[in-house]
Amino acid sequence: MRTVREFLNSANQTLATVSPEETVYQALTIMAERNLTALLVVKNKALVGIFSERDYARKIILKGKRSRETPVSEIMTAKLITIDPSETVNECMSIMTERRIRHLPIVNSNGEMLGIISIGDVMKIIMEEQRFMIKELQRYISG
Repeated sequence: MRTVREFLNSANQTLATVSPEETVYQALTIMAERNLTALLVVKNKALVGIFSERDYARKIILKGKRSRETPVSEIMTAKLITIDPSETVNECMSIMTERRIRHLPIVNSNGEMLGIISIGDVMKIIMEEQRFMIKELQRYISG
């Protein structure tokens, strides 16, 4: 099973962040420009939260707030669940399923932000591994 570190090494990921003081509108603009569904919220190089489309839908639209006036800090998810790069992709799937989340910030033991893994990334990796296993089994059976 692939590790989160292996995912990071192959993903060629550019870390997308937003500050807690920026408006929700500014964060949404970054997300639209980069085709992302979540941004890490960073203050003074420290990870302080995550802002996702789900946060926007549930905490701006449904509560009648204005995205051009509301700071990200007001609606971001501050209680973070993170994953260490040494963990497996299966562990990511387990955490995401149990906690009903779609994104896991990747943070090493020193607290350094390394990236983010989404449920889509996890599903793609698991499907690739299953396809490989099926081919190997078919090759073994056909001898």
